[in-house]
This record gives sequence, C-alpha cells and structure tokens, in this order.
Amino acid sequence: MSSTAAASGFVAFLLSVQVVQGTNDWGVTYTSTEICASKGSTVELPCTYKYPSRQKTRYTTVTNQLWFTEFNGYVHVDLRTDPQYSGRVEYSDDKKDCTLTITDVRESDSAEYKFRFITNHDGGSYTGSPGVTLWVTDPGLQVKVRESPYRDQIECHIICHRPDHPSYIWYKNGQKIPAATSSSSYYYSDSFSSADSYSCAVAGHEDSPSPSVCVVGQSCNRVTYTHRGICVFRGSSVDISCTYSSNGYDVDSKFWFSPERSRQWLNPSQPEDLGGDSQYDGRVQVITERGRSTLRITDLTESDSAQYRFKFRTGSFEWTSSLPGTTLTVTALQVQVTRIKVYQSYTEAELKCHSSCGPAGRSSWFKNGEEITGVQMSSYKGVFYPGDIISCALKGHETYVSPSVYAPKPPSVSVSHAGKIMEGSSVTLTCSSDANPAASYTWYKENVNLKAVREEAQLVFRSIQSSDSGEYYCAAENELGRRTSKNISIEVTYAPKLPSVLVSPSGEIEEGSSVTLSCSSDANPAAKYTWYKMNQTLTPGDTYHFTSITLEDSGIYHCKSENEYGQITSNPVHIDVQYAPKLPSVSVSPSGEIKEGSSVTLTCSSDANPAANYTWYRENEDSTKASGQIFIITDFRAEHSGNYYCEAQSKRGRRNSTLYLLAVAGKSTMMINIIRLTLVVVGPTLLLLFCLWMRKKKTLSSTTETHEPIETMEIPLEAFNAHLVVCPHQLESDPDYTNVSALNSRRRSTSM
Repeated sequence: MSSTAAASGFVAFLLSVQVVQGTNDWGVTYTSTEICASKGSTVELPCTYKYPSRQKTRYTTVTNQLWFTEFNGYVHVDLRTDPQYSGRVEYSDDKKDCTLTITDVRESDSAEYKFRFITNHDGGSYTGSPGVTLWVTDPGLQVKVRESPYRDQIECHIICHRPDHPSYIWYKNGQKIPAATSSSSYYYSDSFSSADSYSCAVAGHEDSPSPSVCVVGQSCNRVTYTHRGICVFRGSSVDISCTYSSNGYDVDSKFWFSPERSRQWLNPSQPEDLGGDSQYDGRVQVITERGRSTLRITDLTESDSAQYRFKFRTGSFEWTSSLPGTTLTVTALQVQVTRIKVYQSYTEAELKCHSSCGPAGRSSWFKNGEEITGVQMSSYKGVFYPGDIISCALKGHETYVSPSVYAPKPPSVSVSHAGKIMEGSSVTLTCSSDANPAASYTWYKENVNLKAVREEAQLVFRSIQSSDSGEYYCAAENELGRRTSKNISIEVTYAPKLPSVLVSPSGEIEEGSSVTLSCSSDANPAAKYTWYKMNQTLTPGDTYHFTSITLEDSGIYHCKSENEYGQITSNPVHIDVQYAPKLPSVSVSPSGEIKEGSSVTLTCSSDANPAANYTWYRENEDSTKASGQIFIITDFRAEHSGNYYCEAQSKRGRRNSTLYLLAVAGKSTMMINIIRLTLVVVGPTLLLLFCLWMRKKKTLSSTTETHEPIETMEIPLEAFNAHLVVCPHQLESDPDYTNVSALNSRRRSTSM
C-alpha cells in the first residue's frame, strides 16, 4: 500500500512580521499575514491565541476552534468539514497554538484564512481579523533562458513576488557553482554545454530549489524527483520515484541511497546502494523503466524517515548531486478525540484515526484489545467508560496499532517537602495521572466552596502559611473523562501567634467572687502556657482561677505561649477588684485647742473601689450635715458640740464612723483633755497622779470663773473608761466626770 503526500516547494513570506489581532486578554497573533507557496507544497500558517484564564468567578475553557475562508450568513465553515480540503488540513494540538497546516496546496487554495475560537462564556468567542492571505503558484522558482546574439544568459525567476532583494545560489549538474554570482542572472563567457543542466535557489531556502533545466536542447544530465516530500503511515509502503537523463549516453550503474546513513558506509565519500543495507533487508525493491526509477519500501517504520536520492553513472559522467532528493516522513497513527458530551459515568465522543500526514483512510478500531466489528472508517463515534482503552490501525496493517487513548487513571499526589512543613517554607504539590490524551489538572481545597485553586499539575506555595493547612485533592481530566485523587493533608507547623486573654466573668469584678483567666494562642504543635503577675511567675496552664478574689489580687497579669518553634507574651490585662468601703477614719483640724469662733475641718476617708461618696451626720438629727469627704464648721460655737459621724458609701456597700466632740468650760477642761490623752499614751502608771489632781480641782473649783470658753478635744473613750476603775470614788461626785459618763452612755447606745 502506497501513500504519498504533497511535494514541498519554495515558500516566500511576504510580510514576516508578527501581527496581533485583539485587545486586553483576548487576541489572535499571526506570524505572517501574506504567504506565497508553490503548487503541491506543504504550507503552514503560524498562529497563536490568548484568552483570560477566568471571567468573574468562572474559569475559561475553549469549546471549539476552527479556520475558515468563507462567511456564509452567520455560519463559519470549518475547513475540516469542507470537501475541498478533505484530508489536507490539520490543526495544532498544542494549547493556545492555532497553526494551520495545508498539504498538497492547489491554486484554488489561494484565499484569506481566519482563525476563530469559542469559549464557555456567553459571547466568549473571538475571530482574528484580518487573517492570512495565501497565494499558490506553479512552480515557485523557474530557470529561464534568455538568448542574446552576444552571449546566452539564464535567469532565476521567482513566481511569488518578494519585497526584499534575496541572494541566489546556482547549481550545475546538481553541484553548487562556488564562483557563481549571487544575482538572479547567470552567464559564462563560453557557450552553455548541451550536456549540462542548471537550477537555482534562494539563499536560506536551499531545500526548495527550482527544477533542473537543460539550457541547450532537451536532453542533458539531470535528475528530477516526482515529489520533494512524502509523508506516510507506519506499517504502510511507499514509492519514491524520479526521472533521469544521461544526455543520450548509456547508464552503467544506478541506485538509490540515503545521505543520513553515510556514517554506516564503508567509504563515507561513496554512497552505498540501499539494496545492500541490512536496515532495509527484504523491504526494498527498485523498479526501473526507461528514464524512470522507483524505490519501493514496505513495512515502513519511523526509522525509515530520511532523505532519499538517486545516482547514475555513464562512461564519462557521474551524477552525484548535492541537490535535495525526496524527503520521506514516517509517522505513527494517532487517535484524536473530539469530546461531544461527558456524563457522570461515561463519555460520548468522536474519535479520528490520523497522523501528521492526514487521515488514515480505511481503519481498524480496537477497544480494550478487541477489534470493533463493522467500523472501517477513519472516524469512530461511540460511548466510552473510564476503563476503556481505544486504538486504531490501517486496514490490512493491524500489527501497526496506534498508541491507545483512555480516560485518566486515578491521580496520585506527591508533596515536595519531606517531614514537618514549617510556616514560610516553599512547598509544591504535584498531581500526576496516566492518561492519553494528556490530562489537564485542577487543584481543590476541601471545604473551600470546592473552588479550583489552580489549573496546573503543580500547586506551589512559595511561602506557606498556617491558613494553608487543610485537605487538598486534584482532578485529572481529558476528553474521555475525569478522575479525582484521594485527599492529602497539609499540616503547617508554626510558632505561637499573639495570645489572647479572656476574663470570666467579663465586666466588673467584685471582691469575693470567682474569677477565671484564660489564655489561648494559635500554634502548631499546641502551645504550653505560663501565667505572670507583673514579673512574678504564677502557675503554668492555660487558665488561672481565683476561687474568692481579694483586693490583694488586683494587678497586671499576662500569659506566655510557647512551643518548640518559639514563644510570645500576651498583651497585659488589668484585674481591678471592686469592694465595699472599709471602716472610715476621721481626722479633725486643728487637732489641739479649739477656740470659739474658729474654723474646724473634719475629714473622712475610707478605702473603697469604686471610690466612696461621703455624708456627714450629727447624732440624734435626721438631716445630713454635709456631703463630701470634708466637713467644715466655719464659726465653731458651744451649740456645735456633740457627736458627729461620717458614712462612706458606694454601689458595693456602706460603712459608718463616729467623731466625738466634747465641750468643757475653762482651762481645767483643757487639762482634763490632756490628762485623758496622756492616760491613753502613757498608761496606768500615771493614774494615781490623775486621781490626786481631781481631788485638788474640787477644792479649787470655787475660784474658777464661770464664763471661760469651752474647749473640745477628740477623746478615745474606750481607752479612757478602761482606767476609771482605779479611783471611781474620787470621780463620782465630780461634775466633769458626770458629763463624760453621760456622753459615754449616749455613744454606746448609738453604736448599738
């Protein structure tokens, strides 16, 4: 079975500049917008395209792509479905590469070509316009003879116009002429020989020379290959042909050889007949006709891809051309998948058996190793399950089966980081799955709304954070199905974060209540805690408990959180214990002799939290005397004498304290107050002197003036009364004592 494709020829790029059609993240880029090709050649229209990876919250996928030359109403005609291009067009399989390849181009292929792609977004389609203009001519280069009465001249004529001025290479009998001019015209001082043939090429395109021509007459030494390039499937057969002329001389020997195998020759400078090459043993046949030779190679493999040339020798001439011969390309068949619809457990798809040479024609299809009966076309449409394996082969060459296509196997996930993963380190997750066509990958994080993390095989954390901890899995997908991996757990270890301190109950703290301090810090591994009051270390643990909190527990507290990766101290928290007012203390100013008409200041103070409010009272009176911590009597008189006390109150409680003001007339009262004070301070050793003084005072009482000013002093009566038992018989008849005793009785009744 023989399969031939297009002969390659000269291709001229008229505008070899990159032209981008598009704005923002959408666009189509054509490398050239004008291309000229010779008839029968293979031509490529290079193209790339781009689109945003996502729009809003939806990832972008391309649902269709096509090249077209016509726009009929609202329908773009895909070249793959156009009968004019049947079996001659191929689209690139690479992502975002939209290169179009047309084989065996014809003059009718001359047109403007445009690329269009469609995405999964509403209105998400784009057409690159203007497109690429292709001209096809026959042939691309020609050698023309210009006769002159003075000398003959040959010209290398380019069918496709070029805006630049290229250099030219000239060949004589297939061999490069070293001294030839680089211009498009060539001549000699002598006449051209009838035995010689000439050809030309543009510098840089030596693989596409013009056909050799005889300058004089119709017969000269030359070889013309039927095809410059042939593409065939593995396992098939191919015929490589040429015509040759020996200028009328008999040919002594002729054979085919491959320059690529020159290293295996006994003499690298002398080509060797393929008929004697072990690589082609039993697979090569040469068919000779008058002026024509055909090399037939059967059971082709990829290693047969090479350039093949023909050589002949006469008695006076040997054709050993450096011009290219026929390039053979042997490719394996491939199964191309066009996805139609994917369901939960199966996929409906159309498969095509083809290679870079084009569709395979009559094909055999295999599912899970068994041939599918009744299917002999290059395309096959069916239902495929995740475990199905599909392949194809040329009909009659079933031993050369294409690589199988199948849905992805369950993906495996690997982590680049061995051992514990420290916060801030670089970590890479890799998803891999056996699939053909190759799978695309999407990463997901569990419990994160199942949103895709990244649409690549690798998920890279350049500086992983504690928030990246969690369960991850990936999905592998191709046109035949989708499979997901098992979850992989990522646990990031890190030093404790700043601890937070919680006081329970919250709000105001009352003395005697139960209070708990709690310390918590985000850390992995879990942190250990220590409590401090100011700089004093308390007990370890995440809580610190006060069963019955006291005033002494007030202060500044903080906790320390630590693990093997570091430690950190919390912000301080102030514990403010509130309590009812303590027993108030009272002071009087002045503290000594108080003269009538002078100012007396009474001050009350009590330890309390919150601070206490103060109210002053006079015994046996209902109304308050004053409010505030200080009570001032500006003009002290006898009627002001009496029992005074203050009350300290807050929302936590209240306490009273009594101030006794005792008014006694004359200087003797002053003396009594002094002695009373002394008794408190000095003690019972002076009690006897006091008793004697009281007896003397009684004797002198008749000489005392009755209108001396009254003097007062604060007396701690409890201490004074404790000493009255020493000489009660001396004091019972004393009127001063009678006053003191009565005052004491009233005070006791008040306190009760």
